[in-house]
Amino acid sequence: MNATLSAGAPAAAASPTSSSSAPCPAVPAVVRVTMALSGALLAGVLTSFGQAVPALSSVANSAGPWFLVAVALCIGAGVRAGRFALPLAMALGVVLLELMHVGYWATTNLRGYPDSLSLTNPWVLLGIPAGLLAGAVAVSVRSRDARWRAGAFGVTAAILIGEGVRALLQVVATTGPVTWVVEIVVGVLLLAVGVGTARSSVGRVVGLGTGVVGTVGVLGAYLLLGG
Repeated sequence: MNATLSAGAPAAAASPTSSSSAPCPAVPAVVRVTMALSGALLAGVLTSFGQAVPALSSVANSAGPWFLVAVALCIGAGVRAGRFALPLAMALGVVLLELMHVGYWATTNLRGYPDSLSLTNPWVLLGIPAGLLAGAVAVSVRSRDARWRAGAFGVTAAILIGEGVRALLQVVATTGPVTWVVEIVVGVLLLAVGVGTARSSVGRVVGLGTGVVGTVGVLGAYLLLGG
């Protein structure tokens, strides 16, 4: 018995039709999109619980991480470059961010803390332009054009740096500086990656310009809204 198994093993291992070499089936688009939508709801749920944890409260109260999650979920949904990819991804970005709001709202109320969800809620309104940007970044970061990729990194960096600087100016006394310094550092690193990986001087200018101008815009918007 043992001799028979030993003798047959090499032949089985050498077989070109071994199941280990079979390609993995592609995940259907509807499954990827469903997972992204579910992930958005889960992000909202976790945000509500995260606000009750002292070490996570500042992160859970910031918008930058939500933007990163929306971009990641858009990419996970399988957005690609193409004629219709950009508008579809931008629409998906808005849906994802609003689903995060729904998950947060539902969980917060179930935990016994009144929270409203309406079209006049500033964060709900901001979810529209932020979602459009998240979808555009998800498509652009996978573009073959280095200028679009650099711009995508610049936009993401601007959101993180702008929010971090605003927090250091307005809320650091109640939250501490650690979260915001980390957010700024991550933003600077993303900007450096965008500029450093651009293969042309135009791409580097696009990345740096988008990051700098975007940071000023995000900071100005925060200060204007007073939020």
